[in-house]
This record gives sequence, C-alpha cells and structure tokens, in this order.
Amino acid sequence: MKNLKKLINRYRFVLRWTLRITILCLLIDVGYILGKLPDWTHFADGPIQKSAFMMDYEYRQAVDTTLPRLQWRPVSLGNISSNLVHAIIVAEDANFYKHSGIDTEAFKQAWEYNLKNGRIIYGGSTISQQMIKNFLLSPSRNPLRKWHELWLTLSLEQNISKDRILEVYLNIAEFGTGIYGVDAASQHYWGESAQALSMDHAIELAATLSAPTKHNPATRTDYFLKQVEKITRNMGPQAAL
Repeated sequence: MKNLKKLINRYRFVLRWTLRITILCLLIDVGYILGKLPDWTHFADGPIQKSAFMMDYEYRQAVDTTLPRLQWRPVSLGNISSNLVHAIIVAEDANFYKHSGIDTEAFKQAWEYNLKNGRIIYGGSTISQQMIKNFLLSPSRNPLRKWHELWLTLSLEQNISKDRILEVYLNIAEFGTGIYGVDAASQHYWGESAQALSMDHAIELAATLSAPTKHNPATRTDYFLKQVEKITRNMGPQAAL
C-alpha cells in the first residue's frame, strides 16, 4: 500500500511538472510568434524589404566570396508580365485567390503522395505560406517552423490583400544562386524585364521555383524540362497564347 502511494505521488509530481513545462514552452512559443509578426499596416504597401532568406544569403556571401553577389530588383505587380503571374499561380498555388492562406486539399494530396513514395517530395504550401517562410522564417522543414508558418500565414491573410501577398512573393522568391525576385531573374537569364516576359520564358521561371539553384533556365536539367512540360500542360490553351 505504501509503495502504491509513493508511485501515485511520483506520477502526480511528474505530471504536474510536465504540465508546467508544457505551458511555459507554449508561452515562449507564442512570444516568438508575436515577435515575428510585422506591422501589417506598414507591410500593406510601399517599398518591398529584403527577406530573411536574402539577408542570410548576403551574410553567407560576405563569408564565402566565391558566391555571386545578390541580384534583386523589386518591381510593382503592375510591372510584371501577366504571363508570369499566371504561370506561377498555376505552378505553385492554383487556388491562391480562393483559399484563406492554407489549401487543405492541396496539402492532403501532397502528403498522400509523400507517404506513397516514402519521402517528402511535395509540401503542399500555398504562395502565402511560401511568402511567410521566405520573408520571416527559414528554409528548415522541422514541425515547429511549419507551426509558426501556419499561424503567421493566417495573420497575413487577415491583414493583407491577395495582390500584395503575390507582389511580395514574386519579388522575394529565389530563382537561382543569389537571384531573388522575378525582375532580377528575367534580367539574369534573358536580359529583359519581368514586364516583357514571353509565355515560354514565364513558364521557365515558374518551373525554377521548386529547386532554383539546381534546376533553372541555365542548367536545363531533365527535372527542369519535366517541370516546364507539366506547367505548360496544366496551363492548357493559355500556354499557347
């Protein structure tokens, strides 16, 4: 009887401290998320700032001078070819203008595909989620980062218009080593502005997003060419315009 009482007391002690530590961790995590939230009123318009990914790249480039310098030329959404806007939406987030930041159906399909193949191939992230990851967070795929991404994305969608989210994403997405944003990418690969992109070039930039440093218009790998074919097929007759 005495041993049973000791066991119960020990169980209660462990449970009590586990609960306290869990609550403390949750409070710390909430504080982290609140600290990451930008002032949405300043974010809603005006000049686009460098993303966390860009600042990290500049730091790495300063240490490793063999890396090319950062290429970045932010432009307004009105100065980006409609061909490119459509191609990237088709490639990255076909329901962008319909969902509220999280596309549950796309997420479900992506994870069913991952489970079938036994490894993480697709993440099912929306453009809004990718914008948050690139702008505020890190490339890490750990569950905690995804948790932060989820809450920050929901806050983003409640405060910022879809067009502004798309505008920021198109200006901070990576398109090659040190190449960020659609205008810098257009200039780098073809010597033309993002506003002047043809449908073919727009599709090639969209095909770059899944693995920009390895598979892009310069490397023209088999994977890249398959992505081009897939996006062209998904765009249907529009790709021929």
